[in-house]
Amino acid sequence: MLSVYVFFTFLDTSSKYLVLAGVSALIVAWVRFAVHVLLVGAFLRGWREPARFRPANLPAQVARGLFLFGSTIFNVLALQTLQLAETTSIYFFGPMVITALAGPLLGEWAGWRRWLAILTGFVGVLIITRPGVGAFGIGHVFAICSILSNCFYVIMTRRLAATETSESLILFSALAPAVVLLPLLPFSFSLPHDGWHWFILLMLGVFGGIGHWLLVQAYRLATTTALAPYPYSQMIWMIISGWLVFNQFPDRWTLIGAAVIVASGLYIVHREHRLRLRNHAALDAEAETLAKKL
Repeated sequence: MLSVYVFFTFLDTSSKYLVLAGVSALIVAWVRFAVHVLLVGAFLRGWREPARFRPANLPAQVARGLFLFGSTIFNVLALQTLQLAETTSIYFFGPMVITALAGPLLGEWAGWRRWLAILTGFVGVLIITRPGVGAFGIGHVFAICSILSNCFYVIMTRRLAATETSESLILFSALAPAVVLLPLLPFSFSLPHDGWHWFILLMLGVFGGIGHWLLVQAYRLATTTALAPYPYSQMIWMIISGWLVFNQFPDRWTLIGAAVIVASGLYIVHREHRLRLRNHAALDAEAETLAKKL
């Protein structure tokens, strides 16, 4: 899981490097998904068992893929003006938004303690963006749009996981945006200028593909609760990468806001773990009572 967020840091750093060099954000996002599709086909050998990749609900798969694209393109646009640590800090608010949306969309309602943690996390976002004091800009708007797109992507993944194969979910998350947005590419003329920039552009799909593959392996080896705190390690890599590559270091407000968001997120992880243990214990007690009656 630690390696996952190293590769995701490579992905964001490379994306920021390219857009600052003048490459179109649309090109950056599209190539990332196109190379991802090629890697999925090559490593999963889709030509041998194509049935594994067949979607049960194609419109929902396409919509899910477009939400992931929205998350990616808005993140790339945010990186044009924000530091790596800033976008990552705001992105950490995503799990709290998912917790809030899971109630009306999935029927998984949060209790007052988790709602308090969500509001505290939102305060952390306000500390970073500081609307009304000149710090809030278009980059922050793009970062928030990226969060919302990713939250709907995660929620749709939860809903589709019960009916779709893992292979189809991996493939269509990249194939859908790569195909749907192909007609827009001729209108995006800002291509890489030399071989070095083309190399970095093609590596985006490699970084993203390896990162997602490692993520799947991590969830095969450990529970979701056990892995939940590890995404916050990305903050370390983002600060280091921003300093080494762009000579940028987050200001104190970004660090304070990030600390508030991380603390709120870790509390939600802790609370959901406690509730899961309590429900498991209740089920065990109910089963024991029933066994005694029988």
